[in-house]
Amino acid sequence: MLLEFKMKNFKSFRNLVEFKMTPAQKIKDLEYSLLKEKANNKEEKALSSSVIYGPNSSGKTNLIGGLQVFKAIVLRGNIKDADDLTSINIATEKLDFIPHIDSKENEPTYFYIKFLTNNMIIEYSITFLTEKLLSKEKDKRKILEEKLDIDGNNIYIRNEKIQIENLEYLKEKELLIENFHEEVAKDIINSNIEPQELLLNVMFKTLYSKKIYEIITNWFQDKLRIIYHADKIHYAPNLESRIDIKNSNKKLFSNPQINEAVKEIGLTSEKIAYPITDKKDLIFPVSVIKTIDEKGIVVPAEFFESFGTLRLLDIFPLMMATMKRGATLLVDELDASLHPMIIMSFIKIFHNDEINKNGAQLIFNTHNPIFLNKNLFRRDEIKFVEKEEKESILYSLSDFGTSGKNGVRNGENYLKNYFINKYGAITDVDFSDIFEKYMNQERK
Repeated sequence: MLLEFKMKNFKSFRNLVEFKMTPAQKIKDLEYSLLKEKANNKEEKALSSSVIYGPNSSGKTNLIGGLQVFKAIVLRGNIKDADDLTSINIATEKLDFIPHIDSKENEPTYFYIKFLTNNMIIEYSITFLTEKLLSKEKDKRKILEEKLDIDGNNIYIRNEKIQIENLEYLKEKELLIENFHEEVAKDIINSNIEPQELLLNVMFKTLYSKKIYEIITNWFQDKLRIIYHADKIHYAPNLESRIDIKNSNKKLFSNPQINEAVKEIGLTSEKIAYPITDKKDLIFPVSVIKTIDEKGIVVPAEFFESFGTLRLLDIFPLMMATMKRGATLLVDELDASLHPMIIMSFIKIFHNDEINKNGAQLIFNTHNPIFLNKNLFRRDEIKFVEKEEKESILYSLSDFGTSGKNGVRNGENYLKNYFINKYGAITDVDFSDIFEKYMNQERK
C-alpha cells in the first residue's frame, strides 16, 4: 500500500514534489473508499485511488515516470546505466536523462518512498549525483545518501559513513541474518561499499538482513505496477483461470472474466481466446469466429475487433492481477481510447471494499474532465500538475481548503470550476493564428 512518494531534480520537477496517498485531515468525502490496514498494531489509512490533471507538457507523465525510475534503480541495485535499452521510459536505463534541464552539475536527485507491507511501514530514500544529458563527466555519478526507516525506527543512514541503528528492533522482529556478528559487519560495511551500489542490495542484505531486502524488493517487484504510456500496454491473462478450447486446430485458451467484460461493451466475434505458450510476450488475443460447421476460425483480434476492444483486452487482465495481489497500479493516460464509463467502473471497483479486499490502489493521469466529480473522487484524490517557468508543481484539490475566496466546498461543481480556471493546471489553446498564416502563405 503506497503512502507517499517524493522526488527532487527529476526532469521537469526541479524542486521537491510530494505525492501523498494518505487522506487529508478534515476531509470526510467518500470515507467508505479509504483503505485500512494494520502496521505495528496501529491502523493506517490510505487512499484507494488518485487522478492527476494538467495540460500537455505540464509534467504529469514525469511524475509517474519518476517513480518508475526509482523502482528500476532499487531492483537493479545501483545507479549505473542498464546494459540493454528496452524501456520506453529511457531514464530508467540511462540516468543522464534524469536531471532537470536547468539544474547545476552538482545538484543531486532525490527519491523517497513510504509504503505499508508485511504489517510494517517502510520509508526508503536515496540522494545521488548523476551527470546531465550529453555531459562527458561520467565519474561524477555517486550515491550521496541512502536511508532506511521501519515503523519509525531508523535502520541505517549512509552518507560519508554508514551508521546502522536499532539492532534491538531487528532482533525483536527476527529480521537479522542467521549467525549475525555485529563487530564483523561494522568492520566490513564501511570499507567495501561502492559509490554507485545501493547499500540495501549488497552489504546490508549480506551482513544484516536478507529478509528486509526481500520484503522491500518484493514490494517494488510485485506490488508496484507502473505503466508508462497506456497505449503501450500488453498484458495477457493468467493461465490459472483458463478454459481450453478443444474445437480449434490451434491450442487456445479463453478467460471467462475477460470474455464477459468485452461482451459487456460489444464483441464482434464469438469469443476472445489466447494461444497456449510458455512465452508470455507472445500471448496475443485472437478472435474466434463462428462458422456454419460450428468449428470456428481464428484470426488475430487486431484484424477483427475495434481499437477500443483491443485496449480493454490489454488493460483488463492487468486490473484483475492488480486487484488480486492488492497492488498499487500507476497508469499514464489510462483512458486512452477507452470510454469514460469503463474508467468509472474501474474506479468504483477500487472504491468498493467488498471487492477490493486486498487493498489495491489505482493512480492515473488524464485529460478528461468528466472524472472531476465529487461522487467519484475525494478532494484529496484529485491532483493537479502545472508548469511555471519550466518547473512542474503538484497540488491537490484539498490544498485549497474549504473557506475563503479560493476555498473548495464539497457541494461545488468541480468540472465547471476547472474550466473557469479556478484550480489552475489548464491552458487556453488557440491554433487559429497559425492556420490563418499558413493558409495565407498557401494563397501567395
